Amino acid sequence: MVIVIGATSFIGMYTVDELVKSGKQVIATGRNERLRPFLEDMGAEFISLDITKPEDFSKLPADNVEGVILLAGLLPANATADLVNEENAIDYVRVNTMGTVNVLEYCRTNDIKKIISATTYGDVSGAWRRDYAITEDEPRNFSFTGDHAVYTITKNAANDLIEYYSQQHGLQGAVFRFPPVYGVGPHGTILVDGKPYKSAIQVWIEKAASGQNLEIWGDPHISRDIIYVKDVARAYRMALESDSTHGLYNMTSGVPLELEDQARAVIEVFGDSSKSKIVYRPELKNNTPSFLFDMSKAERDFGFIPAYRDYYSMMLDYKAEMESGRWNDFEKNSSANWEK
Repeated sequence: MVIVIGATSFIGMYTVDELVKSGKQVIATGRNERLRPFLEDMGAEFISLDITKPEDFSKLPADNVEGVILLAGLLPANATADLVNEENAIDYVRVNTMGTVNVLEYCRTNDIKKIISATTYGDVSGAWRRDYAITEDEPRNFSFTGDHAVYTITKNAANDLIEYYSQQHGLQGAVFRFPPVYGVGPHGTILVDGKPYKSAIQVWIEKAASGQNLEIWGDPHISRDIIYVKDVARAYRMALESDSTHGLYNMTSGVPLELEDQARAVIEVFGDSSKSKIVYRPELKNNTPSFLFDMSKAERDFGFIPAYRDYYSMMLDYKAEMESGRWNDFEKNSSANWEK
């Protein structure tokens, strides 16, 4: 069986769905009891679990566990603290770092060898630039200010702990480094320093659907490397099944996507090109620069090649998932928490 910790999260839901459809027995854990029926309807067993409580792990099986996928974590997008007036570093340490130790101890004491976690692409944000494909060997380089700083610090510590347990205790530990992950789910609104904002893709989809123009701030040729949630879920399954999986993996499309091409695809799929146009606003600052990641290690170690490398195809599937209604209960019953 496979245990997905943080299964009530966005990526967690799709990963459980992928694992169950591939024939695996899945135990899905999380803190949101409202999503128990949704996961059970998928075919998983649900267990309520808080990774910050070591005693909670006694609820989990001790035998016949193929591996653990760890997706629970506190992210800036669901952290309510306003860093101008308060500090929440201890919350990140408690969840992301100490929570990871609790999961690793569960694996060690029950002789569970495989664990795959998740981390942020921001750990190398200082190296982001156009046409430079960052590998897993890139030195850490990030800002020690802002709402992503402590998140990155605690995820780096968690990643190092996974590597320590791998070398010291013989675990087969791995970590997926994520850029923005696209897909239908309860993340249309995110928190920035505790304040809610609609995500950029949500704003564009809503504007295109209502015939409004889409604005591009700054350079329209800024290119970014994203990934679709279905590719992520498949990658987790493939990595879990491979004995070569170990260490850090970039988990992106490996393809640069320009803002202008992204806007055109959104208009074509969700809107009407005779109504919605692209409006260029070069005078307004765009805070995220270009970035690109190398995907060769994932292909080499467990044969993973993203299926949705073309953004237009990704948006077509995104729209189909929206219109299917299968994720409506998930979106309705989800709330901001510390699961990715």
